[in-house]
This record gives sequence, structure tokens and C-alpha cells, in this order.
Amino acid sequence: MLEHEDEQAGYMVASDHTTGTVAPSAVDAGDAAPLPSPRTQPRRMLHLEQIVKRYGEHLALDHVTMDVQAGRVFGLLGPNGAGKTTLIRIITRITGPDEGHVLLDGHAMRPEDVARMGYLPEERGLYKKMKVGEQAIYLARLKGMPRAEAVKRLRAWFERWEMMSWWNKKVEELSKGMAQKVQFITTVLHEPKLLILDEPFSGFDPINAELIRKELLRMKNDGTTVMLSTHNMGSVEELCDDIGLIDRSRLVLEGNVRDIRRQFATNTYRIEFKGTRMALANALSFTGELLDVREQEEYTVARVQLAKDATLNTVIRQLLPAVELHGVQEEIPRMHEIFIRAVSETEPANVTAGMTE
Repeated sequence: MLEHEDEQAGYMVASDHTTGTVAPSAVDAGDAAPLPSPRTQPRRMLHLEQIVKRYGEHLALDHVTMDVQAGRVFGLLGPNGAGKTTLIRIITRITGPDEGHVLLDGHAMRPEDVARMGYLPEERGLYKKMKVGEQAIYLARLKGMPRAEAVKRLRAWFERWEMMSWWNKKVEELSKGMAQKVQFITTVLHEPKLLILDEPFSGFDPINAELIRKELLRMKNDGTTVMLSTHNMGSVEELCDDIGLIDRSRLVLEGNVRDIRRQFATNTYRIEFKGTRMALANALSFTGELLDVREQEEYTVARVQLAKDATLNTVIRQLLPAVELHGVQEEIPRMHEIFIRAVSETEPANVTAGMTE
């Protein structure tokens, strides 16, 4: 079967972050046709404008402007020391910017807005001598929840995750993964509008990592906005709708994950065929470059990069008389590769979602 991912379908809405117009409905004869609804911009849960932060002579953030859309999962990416944690500390009001401002749901950040957030830092922190249930209630009360409501919600979570046997244990008796599950629950218990997670899958086995992943998707479907800081590019592809990549204190890449992966594509295809390498190479003359050929048990697999002006249909027409085709699939770069390419640029400010080189 020949597979080719359409370069337009499915990406236009995501790339400009707008919804399509509504088609006019049927009207009675003589009535004027209604005008289509205007395009609406999605609601921004978080807007950061020209954020600058210095620590002495060190510039931690250099005029970072970024939007996080409501009800989506946003990946905050970057190498160690890039400025991600500083940005999170500014969003959560742990520290303030030297320049710029932060808007939450359309208004300037206020002290009481912190109660609408949930923040799980990379360095977890629970009181080891306290009992699990007692500590979970205490942390919920700090978020303003009445005790009865906190107990009700906690028991629902603990029962759903089969954790009730931990309720009267001290935190020091728990494994690292068990303690992280407790802290995740206390972070989301008050149903925050904005949830910020720093390396949330660190320390989890695959089963519990999948449990957290499903909860994040459920919360997103319920309207929670999630900001996810991680080095796990697999998690980014599975969970994130949009990303912002910070390198050397500057925002170097921002946009929709699918769009970015398309924009970094190199017009390279994986071709499964039966026939000789020479026949394939000759048939590709002037329309593509043969990058690699591997013999496999049933087929030969070649990687071909199309010439600038060549189309896939043209290449297929040239190949069909020469070899027996069994599959054609475009190679879309993984986020891991894009991350490395973006942070390796000599001029990081020139790397944008619309540039591939």
C-alpha cells in the first residue's frame, strides 16, 4: 500500500490557531443568505510578553514572549540551564520578572491567581514523618479547600488508584514512585485551571507513567490547561499540542507540534520495493537522491530525498516501470531530532516554527 501524508489536510487550522467559518444554513426562498460566522481566536490561558530576568550578570531570560492556549497541553522544552525553571518560577509568582509582564486568562497576574494553579516541581517535597492522608489533607487546605471536601476528593482519588492502604503510612515508608503519585494527587486535587508539571514522569515505571499520562489527557478533555516541562521527546509527541523551546535564555522555536514536525521535514521518503538497487537509482535520475539502501527479508528498503522541484507522484511514475513498489512513506522528523537541530543553530533567534534550516 502506498502511503503519503497530505501536506495541507489537517494542518491549516492548527498552524494559525483558528477555527473554520461556519457554512451558511439553508434558508427559505427570498431570504438573504446569512453571513458566515467570523473566525474566532482561541482563548489564551497564559500570555508572557517580553519577559527578562537577570541574576547578577547572568541573563536567565532574554525577552521571551509566549502564548499558552486554554484547554491544551503545552510543552516547555530546552536543554539544562536554558531558563525553563526561571520561567516557571515567574509564572507561579515565586519570583518576578525584571522586565515584561504575565497575563493569566486575559488579566494581569494577581496574588490570588496562584490558587488557580497546580505546580509539581521536579524536586518533589513531602514531609517524611507525616502520614500520607494527614499530609494530603494539609496540602489541600493550603489551597483553600474545606477539610470535608478535601477528604472526600482524596478518598476518591486514593480508591481509584488503589492507594487506600497507604493512607496511614508515613511518607518515609513509601517508594519514590509511590510518593510521587501522592504528590501528583495533591497537586491536582483542587482542580486547577492551569497545571504546571516539571518532569512529571521522572521516577515512574511504565505502568504508572501511563496512569499519569491518561490522567493528564482526561484533565485536558475537562478543560484544564497543562504546561509540561520535560526532556522526554516521546512524551512531547504523545501529549503536547504545542511547544515552546528555550535555548540560551531565548525562545527559539514555538508552535503546533504537528506543524513543526512537518516544517522540519526534508522531503525524504522510505520506499519498500523488489528489484535491484541499480534499477532504482537509474529510475530516480534528476528527481531524487538515493540516501540509503537496506536489504530486508522480504523487501529492499531505500531512503530517497526528492529533488527540490520533484513531486512524489512524478517519482512514483518513474519507479513503477523499473521496480516493484510495495510501500512509500514520508519520513517526518521526530521531536528528538528537531530539538537537537534547533538548539544546535549558531543563531538561535533565527530558528522559528516556519524555518527548517
